Amino acid sequence: MGDARYPETIEIRPALPEDADGITRTFLDSAKHHAELDPERYWIPAAEVITARYREGRQHPPGAGREVVTLVAVLGNEIVGFVDARLDRSPDPMHREIVYCHIVEIAVRGGQRGLGIGERLLTAAEEWGRGLGAHFASLEYHVANTRAGSFYEKRMGYRAAATTAIKRL
Repeated sequence: MGDARYPETIEIRPALPEDADGITRTFLDSAKHHAELDPERYWIPAAEVITARYREGRQHPPGAGREVVTLVAVLGNEIVGFVDARLDRSPDPMHREIVYCHIVEIAVRGGQRGLGIGERLLTAAEEWGRGLGAHFASLEYHVANTRAGSFYEKRMGYRAAATTAIKRL
C-alpha cells in the first residue's frame, strides 16, 4: 500500500541480513546529518562497521529475542529508510510497570524525507510494539533537529516526557 504523498509503492517489512548495505547507506546519511547538527557528539562511522552490525544482527542487545525488531522501507529494490525498536521497561522503582516500545533508531534517506516514509516506519514499529504488549512508544531526538521534533510531536502525537541534560566533563 503506497502513501498518499508518495506515488510509488513503499513496502515496510522486517529487515533481512542482505539489507545491510541499504540500511548502511541510510544510516550514514543520518549520521552525516547528526554530525552537522552536533559535531561534538556525533560522527560518521565506517561503512563496513555499520554493514557488519546489521548483517550480523548486532544492532540490538544480545539475547533480546523477540523483543527487538528492525524494519525497512523499500522503494523498488532500494532501502530508503529503517527503524530499530525494542521493548523496554524503566529500571526506576518509582515508575509504574509499563512496557515501552522504544524507537532506538529511525532514519530516512535525505532525498526521501518529507514524503511519508518515516510516518509509515514509525507507525509499523508502534504497531509491532502494541502487538507485544507495549503501553507507550518512546524515542529521543536531538534538540537541534527541529524538523524531526516537529514531525514527532505535531504529526505523530509524541510529547515530551523527560529531558536529558548533558555536560562536558
